[in-house]
Amino acid sequence: MASSKNLVIVESPAKAKTLKKFLGSSYKIEATMGHVRDLPKSELGIDIENDFEPKYITIRGKGETLAKLRREIKTADKIYLATDPDREGEAISWHLLYALKLNDKKDKVRRITFNEITKTAVKRSIKEARDIDMDLVDAQQARRALDRIVGYKISPFLWKKVKKGLSAGRVQSVALKLICDRAEEIDNFIPDEYWSIEAALKTSKGKKLKAKLTKKDGKNIEIKNKEEADEALKALSEKDFIVKEVKKGTRAKNPAPPFTTSTMQQEASKILNFSAQKTMSIAQQLYEGVSIKGEGTVGLVSYIRTDSVRVADEAYAETRAFIGTEYGEKYICERREYKSRAGAQDAHEAIRPTLVTRKPSMIKDSLSNDQFKLYKMIWERFVSSQLPRAVYDICSVKIDCGDYRLNAGGSRLSFDGYLLVYKKYEEKKPEEEIPECVQGETLKLEKLIPEQHFTQPPARYTEALLIKTLEEIGVGRPSTYAPTISTITARNYVTKENKLFYPTELGEVVNEILKNNFGDIVNVDFTAKMEEQLDEVEEGKHEWKQILRDFYPHFEELLDEAMEKQSDVSVKEEETDIICDNCGRNMVIKFGKYGKFLACPGFPECRNTKPYYEDSGVKCPKCGGKVYIKKSKKGRKFYGCEHNPECDFISWNKPTGGLCPVCGSPLVEKKTKKTACSSPECGYTEEVKEES
Repeated sequence: MASSKNLVIVESPAKAKTLKKFLGSSYKIEATMGHVRDLPKSELGIDIENDFEPKYITIRGKGETLAKLRREIKTADKIYLATDPDREGEAISWHLLYALKLNDKKDKVRRITFNEITKTAVKRSIKEARDIDMDLVDAQQARRALDRIVGYKISPFLWKKVKKGLSAGRVQSVALKLICDRAEEIDNFIPDEYWSIEAALKTSKGKKLKAKLTKKDGKNIEIKNKEEADEALKALSEKDFIVKEVKKGTRAKNPAPPFTTSTMQQEASKILNFSAQKTMSIAQQLYEGVSIKGEGTVGLVSYIRTDSVRVADEAYAETRAFIGTEYGEKYICERREYKSRAGAQDAHEAIRPTLVTRKPSMIKDSLSNDQFKLYKMIWERFVSSQLPRAVYDICSVKIDCGDYRLNAGGSRLSFDGYLLVYKKYEEKKPEEEIPECVQGETLKLEKLIPEQHFTQPPARYTEALLIKTLEEIGVGRPSTYAPTISTITARNYVTKENKLFYPTELGEVVNEILKNNFGDIVNVDFTAKMEEQLDEVEEGKHEWKQILRDFYPHFEELLDEAMEKQSDVSVKEEETDIICDNCGRNMVIKFGKYGKFLACPGFPECRNTKPYYEDSGVKCPKCGGKVYIKKSKKGRKFYGCEHNPECDFISWNKPTGGLCPVCGSPLVEKKTKKTACSSPECGYTEEVKEES
């Protein structure tokens, strides 16, 4: 008698390949390549008149995949739906039930989930197989329907009032509003002048220290202008500096918790310069499985969409044993329990390596450069989260000078603790030398250092700060941050320069229109409250269609009013100095599916278009023309002369505009903060001079 056959259905071939390692020959594993059913793109797809019933269709191109799955189902005794362990994954499994007509075979269909793709987790998931969780499915349906209604109703309004190709959405509109509000805050900011005064002092033993002026007559001092600074300087120059108090002690610094989706995206943006989208793409590869020499295909990290900092008992025990073996007994401490933020879902653990003994250095050769960087950061963050606190020796000195009080201080790392593993990611602040002086000692004044300052406006949003803010205000969820940022960038609502987001003129216009007409829908409080209701659907406390019944009538009123009262708005396209070859007009920058391109403003009479290349800001070292930033077919950035093909200058590295003093080849910038000769035969390099 033939052994029973089990069919396991996952979303991706990479995940399928990893699972094959852990399941025997009685299991057949197939991939759906993502969703198989969805709302149609050509229409709203939500029957508002029929109690918001969604109209799902089979996604174009999925016919062959579904046909193959149906053939496999015929000979399968058990069918396991093993899509991702979240709302989206649960919905994919539910859609498979319908697309594969499995409703009448529910006795042989089971849902399995695992937080990590390891043999133990996969085997356990089959033992704990369950029915599809309809609360999770309904939470996904509610979010999908809500986003579809907002997007498909407001977008045509924007096309009519502004221009074609625009879009709006619950979360993306809040993100855009944050960036626009911050830009307005910065524009309206009026700086205030203030001064600081430091005293360079010397002890009786010749040791130097710097003290900062903090108080006058026992009250905190604020020096607002030069006159007040001069008054303080005069008084300080006429009196002795006497040590009033010396305090010595220790200060401890705790490690950060292991990564959630949000904190991983933030750190990858700050440390690795990865976009949120790139981080999630690489993290997905690490989760689904990578081919490792000597091991085969293995999942390297636990599930990557989570807002919990919880760590499973087995993972903690494994980590504690590893720390003792790898770093010694003094680095073993009491178990660290971290508190997840309010409103966080606890369905999944924090992001961690599936096997802590699989050190990054051991598998470096099996990973791409980007995979290695992200895995290393995840591994080191997790291990450091279970290490002891770092301890610093500190010393603070209070110094009196007449009516004035100055403070000096310093610190020295006495026990590295978690910094043993994570120091390279911490903000790099030089250690302050601990001042050596005694109470009652008179210090010699070497000089007074007055410095004028001006208050600074709030910082513009980076990807990291935007994600952090969205999470703090309760807008969006781990899976939404990356697509939200990608959308507002692709729509040309914002632009990014040196990691900072700036709203474009188009972004400001769209934000103003949405704020004026749909203020109730795109504001922070409404969107955060809606996220809470979606979470309640997932918890079985709220019926999903009731959210739409409550939302839609008011939304429809706002839409009707907006159509009536909002006048048309014209947004002028950015003109370039590039002349149209056909009609002589100055070409303008437009935005398409694949980003920027040049188009003739004479459309439809003149339909000429050209690729758009960003000016790198340097001159071609060969002919003096502009050097453009271009992209290869694989998306890799390179630099090329505007006069190509007449001028053949091309480089993967940014040219400096200068020539090598040794061989005369163009000089280029290297990531190592060096300037180097572009000729591989030459080898000339020089350090980049820091601007003072």
